[in-house]
Amino acid sequence: MPEKTEKQIVYERVKDMPPLAVSLYTMDYNKTGSWRNIRPVINYDKCISCMICWKYCPDVAIYLEKFEKDGKEKYKPIIDYEYCKGCGICWTECPVEGAIYTEEEAG
Repeated sequence: MPEKTEKQIVYERVKDMPPLAVSLYTMDYNKTGSWRNIRPVINYDKCISCMICWKYCPDVAIYLEKFEKDGKEKYKPIIDYEYCKGCGICWTECPVEGAIYTEEEAG
């Protein structure tokens, strides 16, 4: 198997970059929670902390909270509803049936 290498790509000007979706601001400026009409909810009794929801969230709306269980450091995903737009990727990608379910947004 070939060895993996990383290569840094540097562009002199923004207009030299290939066309792609890029946010010009940090996520602090892109609070998309008001777009949502369906809210994902994590059922921690079923969650296995695989972090797939965190990995696939396109809006960085899921963060990891550290906790200790049985003397070991573990993490659980927490949804930040200010940034979650209810796209459905987290509950679609979750491998555990019912670990992430949806509720209709109030209001």
